[in-house]
Amino acid sequence: MIYLSILKPLLFLLDAETAHRITFSLLGWLVKLRIPIKWFVKTESLSPAEETELFGLKFPNRLGLAAGFDKNAKLMEVWKQLGFGFIEIGTVTPKPQKGNDAPRLFRLVNDEALINRMGFNNDGCDAIVERLKKRPRGLIVGGNIGKNKYTPQEQAIEDYRYCMQSMHSVVDFFTINISSPNTPGLRNLQDKEPLKDLLSSLATLNSTFPHPRPLLLKIAPDLSENQLDDVIEVVKETKIDGLIATNTTISREGLSYPVTYLDQLGSGGLSGKPLLQRSNEVLGLIIRKTEGKLPVVAVGGVMNGEDAVTKLNLGAELVQVYSGFVYRGPELIVDIRKAIQRFLS
Repeated sequence: MIYLSILKPLLFLLDAETAHRITFSLLGWLVKLRIPIKWFVKTESLSPAEETELFGLKFPNRLGLAAGFDKNAKLMEVWKQLGFGFIEIGTVTPKPQKGNDAPRLFRLVNDEALINRMGFNNDGCDAIVERLKKRPRGLIVGGNIGKNKYTPQEQAIEDYRYCMQSMHSVVDFFTINISSPNTPGLRNLQDKEPLKDLLSSLATLNSTFPHPRPLLLKIAPDLSENQLDDVIEVVKETKIDGLIATNTTISREGLSYPVTYLDQLGSGGLSGKPLLQRSNEVLGLIIRKTEGKLPVVAVGGVMNGEDAVTKLNLGAELVQVYSGFVYRGPELIVDIRKAIQRFLS
């Protein structure tokens, strides 16, 4: 309750990115001073009943932290203590990059939503690999990889290959991010032929390692049904292990704010509560079209335990949160895990 009653009101007085930065700084100091997180927030002990196996990995529970929250793998110990079963770091690019100009992260408080156009700001693959070498035991970590902003489209595959080659020994699975709306031209990689070339190349590279990692593809909620059919066909053909559905949306439907205000904020991906319906529609389509044979990690609009259980009911294997964590803090983790335990019992 400390977050909702004290910290959140203070943090929400600041712009969203400054609040995120201050939060990371405070949590980082707790780790450095070896102060347990449970002294300040309620946490839930792990139960053997929560464990699940997927992609050959044993997940302590089905709740994960989505990519974008801890881009640079700085607070892995915090996420473990808070009770996440797995996390994704990144999106990681070969070279460090500052991302798009600020302001680039906005809250839509009335709708419990965020708009971001961060632009893959990260410390670069090499620096992040060094941090991942010190990851806490027992935490499943996925590496979300992408291309640098100024890498020409025809050389995009090499960026993904570099990240996979460098990170292969320090992550448990890879997420191939081709669906962020904030890197120019990135979503063009979702087209059938470029996608086939990319996934084939990465699958081939992955197979050269003694212990290949599961490969997941993160898709946009803005795909048409025909485009989704193409994605599923390519994923089956290239034997990719699963999908993450979905990334943020470029749609502004269903928001309570005036169009003039939204236009003033500018471009970016929308996440949070307004994304739930469309994200669930895409999830349902995938499950139906693949007859539930292609594992899906569900993300998008999960603001409480009921939202998470809805995604599991639709056929998802695992669930991730991002915006819901901003709005509800650590309480959300306990809420979701308890809801999932009831669902499984």
